[in-house]
Amino acid sequence: MQIAGLQKLTLVDFPGHVAATVFTRGCNFRCGFCHNPELVIPERYNPLLDEKELFNFLESRYGKLTGICITGGEPTLQKDCDKFISHMKALGFDVKLDTNGSNPKMLEKIIKDGDVDYIAMDIKANLSKYPQIAISKSEFLISNQISNTKSQKSAIPLLPLSSRHHDLELGGMTRDPLTAYSGSTDLVSSIQKSINLIMNSGIPYEFRTTVCHPLHEVNDFYEIGELIKGADKYFIQQFVKSKHIDSHAQYKPFSDSEIEESKNIMTQFVKNVEIR
Repeated sequence: MQIAGLQKLTLVDFPGHVAATVFTRGCNFRCGFCHNPELVIPERYNPLLDEKELFNFLESRYGKLTGICITGGEPTLQKDCDKFISHMKALGFDVKLDTNGSNPKMLEKIIKDGDVDYIAMDIKANLSKYPQIAISKSEFLISNQISNTKSQKSAIPLLPLSSRHHDLELGGMTRDPLTAYSGSTDLVSSIQKSINLIMNSGIPYEFRTTVCHPLHEVNDFYEIGELIKGADKYFIQQFVKSKHIDSHAQYKPFSDSEIEESKNIMTQFVKNVEIR
């Protein structure tokens, strides 16, 4: 695992637990409003944390911590994410996984292993907006600007050209982020499969969306609601101005009335809807 950071104590990230949060390096999305650029942009990476140092810390917190949150970046891109979760569980901790849902193959394996206790998946937007929001508008590359291949048949936004020459090292595997998706169809299919896996897993879970203008609109929530219809729990998270990937974009939070209207829409589809 490529561990980029550790929050030694959190009382809010893992419901019902006194937990620590482990941050992994690398992500295949470039959401402009992401507030962890040092985990996503290779040029901004911080030094990695030694796994042995992490394990020594956790051993020193036996009886004090009850849970471990694994977040990123995107943890499921790490080739040993499943083994790391199983190791955390074997140490006696409950485990929460945060994911963007882009790697259903790894997610399915983690669920089948039975060592994860809670899953939180970000729903970036309604599916029609996913390619534009998961990939920052100021950086994305339109496929018709490069060679026309079988995997690039239409004008679709791919991952940033600026990352093309900085292969991401993910759990010991090098991966060019430009090849993460051959098109918007693959992206949408992955998101839908991950949602279904989570909802049918029997594991406690939540979905959540961070909202901001100009990327989101209130009416988007009708499509988001259909996407996760019947889910147990959904959080609408207000955008907070801080450091973020797309420093040129002028993101603005939803108004209080827009947040409430969005919540009212989602209550038609999801059992429990809350605002964060």
